[in-house]
Amino acid sequence: MSTANNPISHHTSHTMGNGASSSNESAHEDGENLDNNELNRSGVLEASLVIPAAGLFSLTTNVQSCEPARSDEGAVTEASSPCSSADSTWCESVDLDQGTNTKATSIYSPGNLANFSIIDSTLREGEQFATAHFDTAQKMEIARALDDFGVEYIELTSPAASEQSRADCEAICKLGLKAKILCHIRCNMEDARIAVQTGVDGINMCIGTSSHLMKHSHGKDMAYIIAKAKEVIEFVKSKNIEIRFSGEDSFRSDFDEILKLYTLVDHCGADRVGIADTVGGATPREVFEKIDTLRKVVSCDIETHFHNDTGCAIANAYVALEAGATHIDTTVLGIGERNGITPLGGLMAALILADRQYIPNKYKIEKLSYLERLVAQIIELSDVKQLVAKFM
Repeated sequence: MSTANNPISHHTSHTMGNGASSSNESAHEDGENLDNNELNRSGVLEASLVIPAAGLFSLTTNVQSCEPARSDEGAVTEASSPCSSADSTWCESVDLDQGTNTKATSIYSPGNLANFSIIDSTLREGEQFATAHFDTAQKMEIARALDDFGVEYIELTSPAASEQSRADCEAICKLGLKAKILCHIRCNMEDARIAVQTGVDGINMCIGTSSHLMKHSHGKDMAYIIAKAKEVIEFVKSKNIEIRFSGEDSFRSDFDEILKLYTLVDHCGADRVGIADTVGGATPREVFEKIDTLRKVVSCDIETHFHNDTGCAIANAYVALEAGATHIDTTVLGIGERNGITPLGGLMAALILADRQYIPNKYKIEKLSYLERLVAQIIELSDVKQLVAKFM
């Protein structure tokens, strides 16, 4: 799918190339919404891919609002600035030592969890899981469940991927959810024009910035990336839509170049910059140092995306918040490409230990078990440890 004239991110190309985002050939072709009784009767899932967050909550907190409702059998049930002309010369002149005053709230210690947001990407990143072929009805049911749980953002596959992806995006935008609906696009105007027509609240734009991806993915240099990013940001902001710019494979990119690039897109009016551990090799110490540095040079919000190849996705997300990140990408059960990304439930379990009042007040923790079971049944996760029964 990648060509010199049509650079495409690895994640987007994966979805667009195999049609996962637009599949309507799932195990639930009747499109019926699944309630808890149906999920329990199926006997498919009793746990998430990680230790079930619902079980951890029952062991670590007595907050009444966290207690899930139970049936007689013990199963969990539902509770009722235009940018001035910029080029590589300008970019090289940025004084990174000066820093800027940040408008975003820094989350610098476990005792100061404030103003962070979850961007759940089950319906984008999660579609790259081997058995995740969501049809329209399933996408809508998952979106409603995520919204009920309380995530602030729901990210969808690029509407440029296929006509079905575009139709699904439009349908979810019309649900009237509290969560903001985002879609993922490549760094080009064609994708941006399609995206703004769907009714989304925001756009997550991405292009490879590591030497590996600039050589082997899209074949473009940093000057091209700067020019395209500026063009797309100005267009999207003219439509009063949020936009994030992210360098794919950020952690393997030249970080001095990342800081210069992100300073530029910040000045262009981007709402967020994204830093992505695309290959899942970042360590918590590296994450803290890079997010802390980035926080000092941009005034916009900072979104993070951590793959779990080395098992550090939850720890990396946690220290990212400590260092000043404002948005964390998650998926239900951590599903995604290869080993997936930061699991929503696992992150909640880590954060609740830092503040046992704030997290249960921010999110409806009692909805988490149903959400995990819903997704697990749809993707036919049957070979998992029977942990929920043990902990609940």
